[in-house]
Amino acid sequence: MSAPPGVLPAAGYRLGPLYLTLPLANAAVFFLWMGVGAFVLPVHVQRITGMNDVAALGLANSIGPLMATIANPIFGQISDRTRSRFGRRSPWILGCVTAGIIALLVQANAAGVLMLGLSWAVVQMIMNDYQAAVTAILPDRVPPHRYGTFSGLVGLAVPIATVAGSLMFIGFPQLAAGGAYYVVMVVLAVAALLIVFATPDRSSLEMPREPFDLGEFMRAFMRPLRSADFRWAFVGRFGIMLGYMVIFTFNLFLLEDYIKIPREEVIAKMGILSLIGQVATLAAVLVIGPLSDRVGRFKLFALISGVASAVTLAIPLVMPTFEGMLVYNVVHGVVFGVFMAVDLALVTKVLPNRQEVGKDMGVLNIANAGPQIAAPAVAAFVVSLGGYPALFAVGIVISLIAAFAVVKIKGVR
Repeated sequence: MSAPPGVLPAAGYRLGPLYLTLPLANAAVFFLWMGVGAFVLPVHVQRITGMNDVAALGLANSIGPLMATIANPIFGQISDRTRSRFGRRSPWILGCVTAGIIALLVQANAAGVLMLGLSWAVVQMIMNDYQAAVTAILPDRVPPHRYGTFSGLVGLAVPIATVAGSLMFIGFPQLAAGGAYYVVMVVLAVAALLIVFATPDRSSLEMPREPFDLGEFMRAFMRPLRSADFRWAFVGRFGIMLGYMVIFTFNLFLLEDYIKIPREEVIAKMGILSLIGQVATLAAVLVIGPLSDRVGRFKLFALISGVASAVTLAIPLVMPTFEGMLVYNVVHGVVFGVFMAVDLALVTKVLPNRQEVGKDMGVLNIANAGPQIAAPAVAAFVVSLGGYPALFAVGIVISLIAAFAVVKIKGVR
């Protein structure tokens, strides 16, 4: 079957180098979200305020979520419409990384919470544009019988990024004071150059050009939501990611204030916990990704992940100790790895229009990037009302809602 008009068929691309460059491109942006968002930002807030200021951390993280999540589908659609000899995605990958590095330089030198929040919001917006272009590469170039394998490889982004961040902060805890910003900049630049030049896109100059109509441009964002499977996949992805991120992004304060780890030990122990959990995630992704291609059951694995996630979030409630957090990070790491292994394959299967994959994947990326960005604000609100036990309870409820949404998807096994 030939590709629809205006769509470059996946067949014919060299997949070999993409097995490396696509996971690295995703890992680089997750290294930004995890390294800066989870490790550096709380320490930056401590440095500015002189205390574990939950409200200040929530403010620094809450200015940019709307900008960032809206930017993802907008730039996904813009990249769909881009015509250049370098393809549709490459110009935006390089341009966004360049602009993102400039914004990170401003953030690294922020001396107040408001400036920190504003600069972080700009970084989030720009790098969500990058993520929209990178995510569209899978449906652009990968044949359907390789969806599970590539979904697993892309799913490696979170554990690889977090393991790298954990090792960095275990070995060089002083980087949390600000040097990590510059490490992240280098990683982003290298990953962008590799995916653009080692796995070049095809020219899109010969693709049909549609006249720009602002009304049609805006209406296009609502079209995929007419599909019930697309809507449920969105809710399922959003819930599983939010249930994970509300805990992960508050790990530093949680370990100090709930588990009672001394401040001088917390960075190293946080790194150890993250490392152990992400190794478990890495192992699960490597097993489940290829297995899902063989059995063709992406929905089943996502459902298992949602239910099991709710169960594992109860562990710190009954074992509020460092040992309890060790158990939680291992078990929950495996559970999250199952989800990451099949997530991209599942959502690619529910895309309603192959001619608008950049925009539609951008809409779905709101359910992926949104929780990572919004989780600190949600967590700050919950902790201020009911403390850290309430945070775990909320995570359990969110995960169960996500599992219900996955059940409702009808067109994918």
